[in-house]
Amino acid sequence: MILDNRCLEPPQPMMRTLAALEGLGEGEVLTIINDRRPMFLYEQLEELGYQQRTEQQPDGSFKIEIFR
Repeated sequence: MILDNRCLEPPQPMMRTLAALEGLGEGEVLTIINDRRPMFLYEQLEELGYQQRTEQQPDGSFKIEIFR
């Protein structure tokens, strides 16, 4: 699943991401694309038991893959 959070004002990207994680099955990966590095989201993911990989894109956005 890919969630494009670009052009959204905070806290919308984090709210959308956390809502999408509720439907994430075991072994699935949620990929989000944000305008900025989601620093506050990382804390939430750790508390919820998720791992992530972040990669800055050539256009300056960030691709974050979230998984358990």
